[in-house]
Amino acid sequence: MNRFLSLYAERKAAATTTFKGRGARRVRCETCQMPQQHCFCDQAILQTSHCGFALLMHNMEVLRPSNTGRFIADIIPDTHAFIWQRTEPCQALLNLCHQQQWQPYVVFPAHFSEPQRVHHDIAPPQGQKPLFIMLDGSWREARKMFHQSPWLDQFPVISINPEQASRYGLRSSPVKGQWATAEVAAQLLAMNGEHNNAKLLEQRFKSFTQQTLAGRNHQ
Repeated sequence: MNRFLSLYAERKAAATTTFKGRGARRVRCETCQMPQQHCFCDQAILQTSHCGFALLMHNMEVLRPSNTGRFIADIIPDTHAFIWQRTEPCQALLNLCHQQQWQPYVVFPAHFSEPQRVHHDIAPPQGQKPLFIMLDGSWREARKMFHQSPWLDQFPVISINPEQASRYGLRSSPVKGQWATAEVAAQLLAMNGEHNNAKLLEQRFKSFTQQTLAGRNHQ
């Protein structure tokens, strides 16, 4: 079961207004959210993985066609999705994190956290698998989520050190260190030794960018 799609359906059903962001008027595939003529659902093939992802999503991010976190769920079977709440912890996510099989890591740049909390290598205890908690939203939203979620402070922070700007071609001015969620996830997969899964996710992200730009040019 694709948990992102389940969350998307719940969020869409609960919405009291129609999403009016860029591209909102286009007729889209209900699954991949691409314009129908650029649907690439046939490329979504689940792989074997020894890690999990938990998308902690800003309320509006779930509905954005530009969201890239959803592509993780197309590749990695243990991908979960939750809505972030400013006023209370996400108990469902905490329940997942406290399952014995997982070692949770909050994925965020190191300089926003206490040094003793930061890990640069993935080394879960024996018998456990890494669970990467991704704060999925705009950069401003992700920072807000990180600083206003003290209930996540119990978990270590895993940080990557990208040496180049994001290849997210849909942004007008990519900033070094501010990567799309799918790009960060691909880096984490590579760090965990899952290089084939990393390449597959990178390719899905690349196809998404190319297809979106092609759609804009056609429009």
